[in-house]
Amino acid sequence: MEKANRNKISPACVKILEQGKGIREVEINITEAAARKIQEKTQNGGYLKLLYDIDGCGCAVNGVAVLSLERDLDNDEVEIQTNGVPLYIQKSRSVFFDEKMTLDFSSVSNCFQLKSPGEILNGRISLIDRTKV
Repeated sequence: MEKANRNKISPACVKILEQGKGIREVEINITEAAARKIQEKTQNGGYLKLLYDIDGCGCAVNGVAVLSLERDLDNDEVEIQTNGVPLYIQKSRSVFFDEKMTLDFSSVSNCFQLKSPGEILNGRISLIDRTKV
């Protein structure tokens, strides 16, 4: 974990993150609505990533799912199983996601939604384009 992030969260939370070094098998079903919106937003290329953002959350277990389009992959990122759209996840943070999830897009709220069979993990996810930074 980056040194800068270590200073923002408690030592107990750092330990939780460091224990998650292996990859948990994660599978995401991407709905047609989400696939159309992803295609629209990724026309210029890049890697679509499902990140678990803990910045400002206080502890790793209080993080939030984020979609990010980036120019490069990091060493800790692997492609996860989807039904068509390539999607990458950080191995060390995969423990914070359910094994089976659905990524949908709501035209009412103009946001992506990440759901598992038992709950909505994040009902208002924006796709952040970091390829132009």
